[in-house]
Amino acid sequence: MIEQPLKLPNGVVLKNRIVKSAMSEALADAWNNPTSDLIGLFERWGAGGAGLLITGNTPIDPQHLEHAGNFVLDERSDMDRVSELAARAKSGGARILAQLAHAGRQTPEAINPHPLSVSDLRLNLPGYGTPVAATQAQFEEVVESFTRSALLAQAARFDGVEVHAAHGYLLSSALSPRINTRSDSWGGSLENRARLLLMVVRALRAAVAPDFILAVKLNSSDFEKGGFDHLESARVAQMLEVEGVDFIEISGGTFEAPTAYQHTSKKQSTIAREGYFLDYAAAIKSALSIPLMVTGGFRSSATMNAAIAEEKTDLIGMGRPFIVDPGFPAKLLSGEIEAAPAVEREFPPADDLPRGAVLNWFCHQLALQGSAGAPELSLPLIEGHNAYLERIEHKTAQLLEVRQQEP
Repeated sequence: MIEQPLKLPNGVVLKNRIVKSAMSEALADAWNNPTSDLIGLFERWGAGGAGLLITGNTPIDPQHLEHAGNFVLDERSDMDRVSELAARAKSGGARILAQLAHAGRQTPEAINPHPLSVSDLRLNLPGYGTPVAATQAQFEEVVESFTRSALLAQAARFDGVEVHAAHGYLLSSALSPRINTRSDSWGGSLENRARLLLMVVRALRAAVAPDFILAVKLNSSDFEKGGFDHLESARVAQMLEVEGVDFIEISGGTFEAPTAYQHTSKKQSTIAREGYFLDYAAAIKSALSIPLMVTGGFRSSATMNAAIAEEKTDLIGMGRPFIVDPGFPAKLLSGEIEAAPAVEREFPPADDLPRGAVLNWFCHQLALQGSAGAPELSLPLIEGHNAYLERIEHKTAQLLEVRQQEP
């Protein structure tokens, strides 16, 4: 099943069902432009056999980064570099989407101590400041920024964009009744909480060409008490279908409840290790006629094929295996291997490790893949974790230094 092409509602055909899902590459320079490391990495991923690549978190606004090192797509972008990234990624036959995002209250305090959010509820983690609740005019500016970034992606010859409305970023937090405490037309009912996301999608669909892919990444659930849940997710997915979305990617969790960033060890069953969000996705897919993508935990071709055959998903999203071996999709599709790399299963359970250790280890390996062309898998877990934290601290200092020099 995974080798079969998929025709999207707008007529674009993906050559197979394997997708490199968004990862936080953090390989932009201090001006938030793609570096040669990032461009080369996407070229290797594009040649590796996947049908579709999605960039890591690509903010629409440099004041609302996920962290320093994000590649930003706005009017100050070096469009020659952006266009080169798209061209090199597509040179091996893959399609590529830019994942457009606004970090909202999940913007690090060092980058913006008072980021724009749907409410003034502060993130319950160290390193984040108190956000400012957006006005009507500021929400409209957000919509305009998403539209501008989508048009820039189209001009750079990306095949489309994915709007990030998951993992607790601005559009995701607007959907959450726990975070969105507003009593005006932007809060309360699900229709009001979905207003910002739907306005963004509607504006983008009207602005870009019909054959420009428009996707949305949506939480199946926030996995937090009082948050956005799977029943509401299915309803929002139906709203998005009406607005002309070409596919929806299902994930889950937020920075405070990082379900999407978990890893699975040998202590867990095979079922628990693969397809974290499949059960939630199956309920959403049954309510839709457009394709669905599920990301999280897939490794074996047998599980991937079963998920498609059982109509739980249409596209298989993976991230970490692309760090270990950019060429694994072709091997999986040819039958040379039966499963994607799963080095994380050798690690201790997350509860036995510092917060984010496995994620950070992989992020450091991703940087090595970009700079050296290969990971260093023998690197101890905690050493890689610490190296990544040091790297982000250094990139943050560089970013702030550049900002201080700007007029």
